[in-house]
Amino acid sequence: MQMDFPSASQNQLKKWGRLAEAKFRRADGLLLAEGVKVVEELMKSGWEMEATLVLPEKKSHWESLMTPEKNKSPVYQLTRPQWNKLSQDKEPEGLISVVKVREQPSLASLIQSSNGHILILHEINNPGNLGALARSACWFGFGGMIIGTNSVDWTNPKVIRASMGCIFHLAVMSDVDLSAALPEIKKDRVVIGSDVREGVVPQPLAKKAALLLGSESHGLPDYILRQVDDRWRIPGGNQTDSLSLPQAAAIMMYEMSKKSE
Repeated sequence: MQMDFPSASQNQLKKWGRLAEAKFRRADGLLLAEGVKVVEELMKSGWEMEATLVLPEKKSHWESLMTPEKNKSPVYQLTRPQWNKLSQDKEPEGLISVVKVREQPSLASLIQSSNGHILILHEINNPGNLGALARSACWFGFGGMIIGTNSVDWTNPKVIRASMGCIFHLAVMSDVDLSAALPEIKKDRVVIGSDVREGVVPQPLAKKAALLLGSESHGLPDYILRQVDDRWRIPGGNQTDSLSLPQAAAIMMYEMSKKSE
């Protein structure tokens, strides 16, 4: 397969380089998605790609995705020094997509259009955790993700990478005032809050629900927990005080995904 792509201009490189900062991602409406699996999921999702960036020396990793059927965007080749200014990986696979961020849905449309359960997140600041939560949500058939204020920006390249591109399959709403949003969500779904101190064992649910999780360090504050319909707690803790947030979330999502008898 012939792989002769033009080089990127300095203006393009400057534009893409500044996407490491959230303010420029918001201003430009763009994000960077790096890695073969990430870009592969992106292509399946139908999100629009402004450009595809490749590292020629890694051609064996990405060449199968550079067909007209899979990639609809212009492709540019970068040198290794240029690549290092954009890449998050110490040993890159040589593939980055510049993605146009979709307009954020309204709360009402996200609730109504999500066929599966919804994941609600309160002050998740670790990009790796947020990406892992999105990946699990996709695996267990969740349809949407609502991210509260004071959380890491979901378009952060580290979030996209940790999600392995699964986040492109979710309807995402961010910077949400959860105290104001929860009453509206509860009109359509039962809201389950995670609580390390008290609650029932996670279980299958007979109707659509929303799983509400707090940060790994602090969990959910009392003023938020007072708004949930039910609290879940995972029994255990013989040798440690808690599970990691992604571990606990995956257990709860698994139980929620089961069909209620």
